[in-house]
Amino acid sequence: MTAESVRWGILATGGIAAAFTADLVDLPDAEVVAVASRTEASAKAFAERFGIERAYGDWGALAEDADVDVVYVATPHSAHRAAAGLCLEAGRNVLCEKAFTLNAREAQELVALARARGSFLMEAMWMYCNPLVRRLKELVDGGAIGEVRHVQADFGLAGPFPPTHRLRDPAQGGGALLDLGVYPVSFAHLLLGEPSDIVARAALSDEGVDLQTGALLSWESGALASVHCSIVGGTATSASVTGSQGRIDIPYGFFFPDRFVLHRDGRDPEEFTADPADGPRNSLRHEAREVMRALRAGERESPLVPLEGTLAVMRTLDAVRDRIGVRYPAEAVRPA
Repeated sequence: MTAESVRWGILATGGIAAAFTADLVDLPDAEVVAVASRTEASAKAFAERFGIERAYGDWGALAEDADVDVVYVATPHSAHRAAAGLCLEAGRNVLCEKAFTLNAREAQELVALARARGSFLMEAMWMYCNPLVRRLKELVDGGAIGEVRHVQADFGLAGPFPPTHRLRDPAQGGGALLDLGVYPVSFAHLLLGEPSDIVARAALSDEGVDLQTGALLSWESGALASVHCSIVGGTATSASVTGSQGRIDIPYGFFFPDRFVLHRDGRDPEEFTADPADGPRNSLRHEAREVMRALRAGERESPLVPLEGTLAVMRTLDAVRDRIGVRYPAEAVRPA
């Protein structure tokens, strides 16, 4: 790492890897120096597309590349434990896509490994780094709507996805919950922390993954959160936060909003909009900037996406899966 740039390696070459790399190459203080895939052909094609110098046909070569300051792990979440663990073992810093792992046990193993190696580790929960989401949290934490009583959030895709698709494949951690539900659950955690009780129901596929899941989370304070995810129906992808003295509505795209509306008792509604200077609303650059800021500051985790928060979200996802009866083949033991 130099004063001018942070050198990135990209592990995997799918759609989210391409989207993140496209944003990285637009940042003047980021340099993408290497990419790895399970096949050399895929890595070379990705490297040619983005002008990346080195392309590796196996993950281990990228993990051992001493010129890489931080690795972005963009595999399906079923491979996150293996891919991120390989990089951490080699002394690399890691930004790992969400869901962070298949379960809380694997997540705890990665966190312990990062702490033992003294490496930086962060879940790629870009929602937490979004400037407008951060503004919303500041308002809620500052008491703008009083005490939080209820959070609602949903994320659903219409599909249909065939049984062979990644989202229907148990071996790849398929289903709505880990791929989409992680956003509503993380939104509730952002505002209320880890719930004390969880009730959940789901419709399961023939393969044994959840086609749609609804959960009611509750806290000792009396607050509730209603969260829903689906791969069989396109939802509004909206969110609301209701407090004792008002409400905040995000009408669409709550995890990458362009606006939200604050309703306070006895006042006219206030609309908060994204700053055009922050770039496109679907930009992943905010999390990249946070990683580079933390690395330059010598931090081992981000205060915006703390590791204990990631572990708490994984515990909640485990609890929901326990309630709905979803378990993946790769889980040799019952999730923690």
